[in-house]
Formats: sequence, C-alpha cells, structure tokens
Amino acid sequence: MRYQYQKDAAAVLFLCYIQRLVRMIELRRFKREFMANEDDKNGNGQLILDSRTKTKKPSMYKVIMLNDDYTPMEFVVHVLQKFFGRSADEATQIMLNVHQRGVGVCGVYSFEIAESKAQKTIDYARKNDHPLQLQLEKE
Repeated sequence: MRYQYQKDAAAVLFLCYIQRLVRMIELRRFKREFMANEDDKNGNGQLILDSRTKTKKPSMYKVIMLNDDYTPMEFVVHVLQKFFGRSADEATQIMLNVHQRGVGVCGVYSFEIAESKAQKTIDYARKNDHPLQLQLEKE
C-alpha cells in the first residue's frame, strides 16, 4: 500500500512540475502581449488577457476503511470523529458499514488531504496497537 502512495505522490509532483512550466510559459506570453500593446502606435496601451487558460478541479479520492476482526468498534467511531470530523451518529453509521459490508467511506478529499488523513489515522491506530487499514480510491 505504501508503494502505491509513493507512486501516486511521484505522479502528483510530476503534474505540479508540468503545471508550473505551463504557467511560466503563459506568463511569458502575457508579458510579450502586454509589451506589444504598450508600444501600440495610438498609445492606448490596452491589456489583452488570454481567456484560454482554465484551471482544472483536482481529482477527488475516497478514504476507505477496511474491516478487520481485531479493531474495536468504539475505536473506529473515535477515529472517525477525531480525524474525519464526523458526528457520533455519522461515525456509528460508517462503523456499521465497515462491520457489515467490509468497507466504509470515511470521506472524500483531494489526494494530498486524503493521504494525510489516512496516514495520520493509521499511525494513531498503530500507536494504540490496532491493525486498522485504510486505502485511497479515486472517485
């Protein structure tokens, strides 16, 4: 599971690098167009913006909790309230889904937030000697 997180993290870093390069290229194009307009013969210096640039919403990931026979139900409810901000009723319902169906969705977040919440939860479970398992799934 950690290998998948490392692979996904490398992919996210690569995409961030590409997005930064695209922004740099667009900024250079913007400066060129702005300077050309400044030198315009009639001297009005109009600013032309490139409307083709659109930001894309980040991909969302579900944090999924897996059932095991050792983690107490009360601990699962506690973790859902502490790390995922769930109310007692919501946490109980998710815990029952995990217990009865084998999986339950803790929440849906951007990759970085989902990974952080999953890792903090797993670390907390290990600290309390529970084998709780979480995984991320792209929505």
